[in-house]
Amino acid sequence: MTVHQLSRTDARRLAVRAQLLDAHRPAGMLDVVRRLTLVQNDQTAAVAPSADLVLWSRLGDSYSPGQLRDALDEQTLLELHGFVRPPEDLALYTAEMAEWPGRPPLRVWQEELREWVAVNNGCRLDILARLRADGPLTSRELPDTCVAPWRSSGWTNNRNVTKLLDFLVQRGEVAAAGRRGKDRLWDLAERIYPDEVVPYEEAMRLRNERRLRSLGIARERAPVSPGEPNDVRAAGEPAVVKGVKGRWRVDPELLDQTFTGRTALLSPLDRLVFDRTRIAELFEFDYQLEMYKPAAERRWGYWAMPILHGDRLVGKLDAAADRRAGVLRVHAVHQDTPFTSAITAEVRREIEALAEWLRLTLVGTSPR
Repeated sequence: MTVHQLSRTDARRLAVRAQLLDAHRPAGMLDVVRRLTLVQNDQTAAVAPSADLVLWSRLGDSYSPGQLRDALDEQTLLELHGFVRPPEDLALYTAEMAEWPGRPPLRVWQEELREWVAVNNGCRLDILARLRADGPLTSRELPDTCVAPWRSSGWTNNRNVTKLLDFLVQRGEVAAAGRRGKDRLWDLAERIYPDEVVPYEEAMRLRNERRLRSLGIARERAPVSPGEPNDVRAAGEPAVVKGVKGRWRVDPELLDQTFTGRTALLSPLDRLVFDRTRIAELFEFDYQLEMYKPAAERRWGYWAMPILHGDRLVGKLDAAADRRAGVLRVHAVHQDTPFTSAITAEVRREIEALAEWLRLTLVGTSPR
């Protein structure tokens, strides 16, 4: 098999095209989610919820947040483990769900999870019965009849229904079913998920292929990542990136395509930048999400948005939406390399477009 020889520029352009961030904007929201395979549905709204920012950065002002809410309520898109996904992809997860808490041999913590659910089987059955009779329902509307409380040193301590719902989702018995206001609704998975079940090994292979298609280029193997993996195993074809160590895989269908870039403001949870090791290696971009750091220790800001220009990540936008005051407040535009006059003008246009999309007045520092 051919081992593709890539420069960093080749690799970056492959990644940007795969993530629909080049100059050719996609047709609509459903097309974006199907191509990306997932959009993280984090509700942090320092500027706007991450999923809305991801979709806006691809679609521009043709996208409105109501589109995503409607799609989830109508189940034309589904949510699994905090990620919005196309419904047809759920068939790639049901075989794994059936093997919860994992394939043998189980680790100690997996055994403990299984034992906790088994001890509280009565509560599990009560929740399923209530959903069958009255669902979709919020977690507050579900009975807590657990005989063994959930013990944690974190915020989930004694949140028995919250944790049990999490495990019932992992088992494929319960599924997210949209929202009522800010509260997530839950229902029986059999009412929401497709009936098709793809065998485990084939499902894993297809998930790796879909992931590589959405990333363009990825590590063959990478450290375990919460939520969605960053590696793709044997999917695609092998590649070497000049100046970067390690084994890479590429989607050959995305190679040798003409690249035309643009400028875009990205959510910190955008898949282009989510793998911090990959962006350091391919984009030579230093970035961390600093919302969990004390303010005095932040270099770029609470929700600093990476700035993409062509095939380079060139800086970070530190901004916050003050909806009560009706303004998008720009605290700083950090330049990783000095902006040319052309980059400055394009970044300014994107910031203005973001404020207009949010229907907020723009105030504060702008790139000069």
